[in-house]
Amino acid sequence: MKTITVKGKNGYKILVEKGLISKAGEHIRETTSAKKVFLISDSNVMPLYGNIVSDSLKANGFEVSAFSFEAGEKSKNLDTITQMIYAMCSSGIGRTDIVVALGGGVVGDMAGFASAIYLRGIDFIQIPTTLLSQVDSSVGGKTGCDIEYGKNLVGAFHNPRLVLIDANTLKTLSQKYMNDGLGEVIKYGAIKSSKLFKSLEECEKFEDIAEKTIIECVDIKRQVVQKDFTEKGERMLLNFGHTVAHAIEKYENFEGMAHGEAVGVGMLAITKASEKAGYTEKGSAKRIEKLLEKFSLPLTAAVSADKLTDIMLFDKKRRGSKINLVLLKKIGSSFVEPMESEKLKAFFLED
Repeated sequence: MKTITVKGKNGYKILVEKGLISKAGEHIRETTSAKKVFLISDSNVMPLYGNIVSDSLKANGFEVSAFSFEAGEKSKNLDTITQMIYAMCSSGIGRTDIVVALGGGVVGDMAGFASAIYLRGIDFIQIPTTLLSQVDSSVGGKTGCDIEYGKNLVGAFHNPRLVLIDANTLKTLSQKYMNDGLGEVIKYGAIKSSKLFKSLEECEKFEDIAEKTIIECVDIKRQVVQKDFTEKGERMLLNFGHTVAHAIEKYENFEGMAHGEAVGVGMLAITKASEKAGYTEKGSAKRIEKLLEKFSLPLTAAVSADKLTDIMLFDKKRRGSKINLVLLKKIGSSFVEPMESEKLKAFFLED
């Protein structure tokens, strides 16, 4: 088993091991003295792993109640959060009890947010079951949901008590959901690790390097969030490609591209523009493009750059009259470039 420790206030451990999900109750019992567990999952994951986790929790002395919602980004809203909280109330969940998030990024984000605001904050544990949630969203304490104006505009920073990552759960993912996570994996290589990026370029099948890559991505994120928990500095680098991606998702009303697919399109679009503007080493965009193609990720979205930039101006990363763009110096090295909002459209339309 690989153990990665996130240090600092409200630090926690991330455990990575194949087969870990069947031993969830044992590890959670070592982490908390809670009597009750409120298990949150969705309509895709609950039938696959709900009983396995629930049985493990009960075997370790927990009283378990559960809540499941319709899978997908469309459910990531305040109505679903309200339903979760009402169910927690009716189940008698108290301040010393704990929430367990079992599923992908949508489940983790919303279960974490419900935990952050219920009784002014109770503990929760992440059991991510998708590649995207394992390499990214389960670590770092970002929780929240979408509203009409955009993605993740409502939320809180609320660290989990424990993260349990079982790479075996990737076997039940469709290719679309694997691709979704690969968008975020490529992002980590692009912003922080030329070695990781090269390993993705050279591998024959991602499955051959999956667990090793998950550990590397998690460790990169650990280093970043330890330095900058509330995204005032270095943590902004994790948003590479996301400003464009969130605009695409909003334009498609969260019914089109998966998040990681949109991130891939965003990384490519912004790197093409930044190469042309002289910020980025020539050839970087081409390497990103080839990697996206290798893993069957889309290269473009069916929306104009003009429309996307209008949506981007409402992005939560905007600071006054400026929006923070994450750009590459080269593969493996990134920086934040604050850009005046009136220059944003010209930056993208130049390409």
